[in-house]
Amino acid sequence: MDRLAILQEVNSSMTSALLRLRAVQTHCSSLTADDFAGLMSEILRGAECLRLQPIGPDAPAALCQAALDYRANLEKLRDFLPQLHLNLLAEKSRLESAQARLKATAAWARSSTQTL
Repeated sequence: MDRLAILQEVNSSMTSALLRLRAVQTHCSSLTADDFAGLMSEILRGAECLRLQPIGPDAPAALCQAALDYRANLEKLRDFLPQLHLNLLAEKSRLESAQARLKATAAWARSSTQTL
């Protein structure tokens, strides 16, 4: 597969991943490790493609545009991920609070049945 096709596939996957992540940003519980693993895989695939054969001044315009699109996708991710991280931390806190309430309720239920 040629570099242009690889970069176009990578850009398409990254764009889709960004759209999906933005859509579930406030409902982080639906995110999975596979979402991030797939995105990381595409980032590394694009980086490897560009690292092995840097784009020179005589490269075709389509290849140069694909490289610029890849960079733009990386910049969008850089800007987006800190807010997603904060949302994930808030979701973690919410889940830990719910778990603590559940444990307290279970302990209360156990102690209530012992006294009856």
